[in-house]
Amino acid sequence: MSGISYSEILKLVAPEMLVSLAALAVLAIDLLVMREAPQRYRFWTGAAFAGLGCGLAIAWLLAMNPPPHSMSAGLSLLQGTYADDVLVRLVKVALLVMTLFTLAISMESNFTDHIGEYLALILLATVGMMFLVSSENLLMVFISLELTSLSLYILTAFNKRNVESAEAALKYFLFGGMSAAFTLFGLSLVYGLAGSIQFSEIYSKLHAAKIDTLLLAAIVMTVIGFGFKIAAVPFHLWAPDAYQGAPTPSAAFIASGSKVASFFIFAKLMMQAFAGAEGNGAWRHFTPGWLPVVATVAACSMLLGNLAAIVQGNVKRLLAYSAIAHAGYALLGLLSNSQQGMSSLIYYIVTYGLTVLGAFGVVAIVEERTGDASISSFAGLGRRQPLLGLCMMVFMLSLAGIPPLAGFFGKFYLFTAAIGAGKDMGMLWLVIFAIAMSAVSLYYYLQVLKQIYVVPAVEDSRPIVVPVSSRIILSLLALVVVVLGCAPELLLGRLITAIKLASHQ
Repeated sequence: MSGISYSEILKLVAPEMLVSLAALAVLAIDLLVMREAPQRYRFWTGAAFAGLGCGLAIAWLLAMNPPPHSMSAGLSLLQGTYADDVLVRLVKVALLVMTLFTLAISMESNFTDHIGEYLALILLATVGMMFLVSSENLLMVFISLELTSLSLYILTAFNKRNVESAEAALKYFLFGGMSAAFTLFGLSLVYGLAGSIQFSEIYSKLHAAKIDTLLLAAIVMTVIGFGFKIAAVPFHLWAPDAYQGAPTPSAAFIASGSKVASFFIFAKLMMQAFAGAEGNGAWRHFTPGWLPVVATVAACSMLLGNLAAIVQGNVKRLLAYSAIAHAGYALLGLLSNSQQGMSSLIYYIVTYGLTVLGAFGVVAIVEERTGDASISSFAGLGRRQPLLGLCMMVFMLSLAGIPPLAGFFGKFYLFTAAIGAGKDMGMLWLVIFAIAMSAVSLYYYLQVLKQIYVVPAVEDSRPIVVPVSSRIILSLLALVVVVLGCAPELLLGRLITAIKLASHQ
């Protein structure tokens, strides 16, 4: 960091500081000023201040000059503790946008009286994710993961009126603690082999090394640790209960923002630090390395996630198993091990995050009005609340990968990147399997739409009243999903440019 002044460092970390200050401000305003105000007014005011902090952070990121000392290369401070480049800034903007939408779909909730604490935890989790995507240092990666995870554990348990929320949080915490142990053990092995915790130095020490038993153990342990974070099979057991038991806005945040940050740093670690230790994941030509390990995890995730989702009667649980399957699809971008693969991975997880936020937003309203998130609760929704039914149709079809929605182009770009990896199309077997599993997924997504548009509503059911703010938020999310499907270059073009600039480091 020679030549970098403290004022420049403060400018770099200003977005994280703004979000942290917003968390403290929301907590102070709710506890000191608005404790006696009506709950809805407190939620709106707190979300407005939290959104202001996120908005200022986004504006700062977009207004920042290119990384200092170079128009193309990124900047790495304190041995990779904080890295800054155009791609990292773009991912941070995506995280902040998802935080804003999470705050928006939380505003009409009434599951807690501790509103300041709830909103502050969302912002602190966001800070952890922002530091996570800026990390190129194993220790900072672990610290950021734990800051994010601790906030998410508490958010899962925030509905004290529901015993399932406490049970879900306990399972999430126990599995998360186990994953932290695996992650730390794997990273300690990497440090023992490379003698460094910085990604670039790990690469320089390991890229030409023979893949022995110890290095393979380090790779497997690292994949296990991150497998818990992204809810990939067989490390997914916490996800269905956490999604079902957590307050719906909390589940939406776990399914969107945390997945974006976890996938990004996982891909960064594998493609940068473990470059040269890939091995081969081609069918019947497996050789030791991280490619065959990740390929196996991806195939198992797609298989179990899609088959288990078919028999679910609760939409939140269905979305949890769907998330497991989508983790398998997203890993195809990592398996391509290329710039195209990285851009396809980020595009996919960002569009998936926005889509699943919208789906959980609809579920939150139906659950609030009917007291249940079962599939049968959506019966006749297309007639009881046409706008809500239309938005849910957009989200479900996008998750299924139906054109011209964002989910279709995301899968198409992922599959193209995976097929183009290598000279012998070694990942073709996994792409074919992914296409088959996508066809399976269409069945259970259509089951939800069948309830919305085909099955009549219960005789004594009343029209669902949706607040104007919720209508605007859900309509905006549905519009974003359609626009990013019809004009993917709006996001993809920026991603490709950012990845090319970051690769010149």
